[in-house]
Amino acid sequence: MIEQDEKIITKQLPTALDERMGSPIISPYYQDERCTIYHGDCLEIMKSIAQHSVDLIVTSPPYDNLRKYNGYSWNFERIATELCRIIKPGGVIVWIIGDSTINGSESLSSFKQVIYFVENCGMNLHDTMIYKKNGPAYPSNDKYFQIFEYMFVISMGKPKTFNPINDRKNLWYAQKFSKTRSRRNKDGSVTVTKWDKEQGGEFGKRFNIWKYNVGAGYTTKDEIAYNHPAIFPEQLAKDHIISWSNERDIVLDPFCGSGTTLKMAKRLGRIAIGIDISREYCEISKMRVAQCELF
Repeated sequence: MIEQDEKIITKQLPTALDERMGSPIISPYYQDERCTIYHGDCLEIMKSIAQHSVDLIVTSPPYDNLRKYNGYSWNFERIATELCRIIKPGGVIVWIIGDSTINGSESLSSFKQVIYFVENCGMNLHDTMIYKKNGPAYPSNDKYFQIFEYMFVISMGKPKTFNPINDRKNLWYAQKFSKTRSRRNKDGSVTVTKWDKEQGGEFGKRFNIWKYNVGAGYTTKDEIAYNHPAIFPEQLAKDHIISWSNERDIVLDPFCGSGTTLKMAKRLGRIAIGIDISREYCEISKMRVAQCELF
């Protein structure tokens, strides 16, 4: 356990941010020029955030009781509705989630939640991405090892920002060849096109399965972060923040936990807002963001 700081910082949000997001109902737990952390129920705190004021939400909610988060619970449907109220048109919610196994079968919570976002909140499922880990957390004897979680990219209409990460090595780069490619059309006809030699750059846009090494020393170098039971890699947060936002955009994590999203948003020149109901986790987030610098 870390030592608790019982003092809550009382200075107000910067004027520009206050105008964009509305007035907070409580004083921040921590605040600097790029990051604000609130201690409390995210549902209640988000009610004070102005409609359509957040550019990007990157979060991993406490799903299926796979971890104990200091005994706290949450109401998915009410929180999902509130998230969709505060996200901007063209804004994106990155919802990182997996399913527990109950009586030998997967819970389907992830699919139920994304369907709720689409059918009840009017959002679009822009992309279903995979967060692939280097190994399983809980090896199973009756099925193949589980090494991934879903990263649902949910948008309010068409995403207003997409900065693709081009780090996939083009295997055909600088090779001299030409070929024809055929494509079957809906009416059954065939279209033939020619692919000229030396087409494409050295690196192409990455695929939507992202692999990260996890565990001590890989997920983060911040030892304090491991006091939280479920942290995701800093690089994962960084890649999504780069992809779906620009500098000075507001990035929110309503379940900020150990502060990974906040730290990476701050380092990338975004305005980071975090909420957590656990004072212990707010303190972890505070310690991590207070000492980080811009890239």
